Amino acid sequence: MIPNFKLENGVEVPAIGLGTWLMKDDEQTARCIKDAVEAGYRSIDTAMFYHNEESIGKGIKECGIPREQLYITTKLWNDDHGYEKTLEAFSGSLKRLGLTYIDEYLIHWPGFDESYLPTWKAFEKLYQDGLIRVIGVSNFTKPLLQHLIDHCAIKPMVNQVEVHPLFQPNNAINFCQENGIQVEAWRPIVRGKLDKEPIIKAAEKYNKTLVQVTMRWHYQKGIRTIPKTTHKERMIENADIFDFTLTDDEVKAISGLNTFVRTGESPDEFFYV
Repeated sequence: MIPNFKLENGVEVPAIGLGTWLMKDDEQTARCIKDAVEAGYRSIDTAMFYHNEESIGKGIKECGIPREQLYITTKLWNDDHGYEKTLEAFSGSLKRLGLTYIDEYLIHWPGFDESYLPTWKAFEKLYQDGLIRVIGVSNFTKPLLQHLIDHCAIKPMVNQVEVHPLFQPNNAINFCQENGIQVEAWRPIVRGKLDKEPIIKAAEKYNKTLVQVTMRWHYQKGIRTIPKTTHKERMIENADIFDFTLTDDEVKAISGLNTFVRTGESPDEFFYV
């Protein structure tokens, strides 16, 4: 059973969710959702830009789990910034997913100007109207978070960013944790790049895989993770981390692997529309 983290507004969110980036809008994606539910997942992460919301909605409908037991995240894409456009884009995502509300709605990328401010006003309205349980952002740096907090009525509850042992944006992470904002990690396991001594040693000690040690490291640092996979056996592997505990020294050693080099886009440079 995947445990929950409790957000500042009282909503409980699963510590691990399924990422769906690059999953196509087809029957296989719907099958992946059902596989994930069978593997114990209750959190599914998508986005308008992934172009798979309809298939994910189909998987949700067919998975056999009551809607209120699932936690569904989707995101606003870059060319939908602005108050009215945000309301329209949200309605589109809601319709494609076949849902009556979204658990978590995020601004996917901040952009190069302050267009996220009127966008956030729309997020606040949707939250107050009960159509979203959790509002948040993605790929926001500490300065962007501070600027948003300075100009909003309801602060973001979540910030989803690239985090893994080789890239830890500690300024943003620390700011979030100091301000009651849940950090979520996309690309949390950089599969194929985890063969580092502290991770290998812990994996051998606990009879776990490199991926499981890395996922446990995230969990003990209070970071919610969204690993992406279409393989049920990997879904199970990624979540099988709750029967061992890393020591403080092991967590510190893995944290020491930070290279400060992203594997994905930088919010200071990227705003594709």
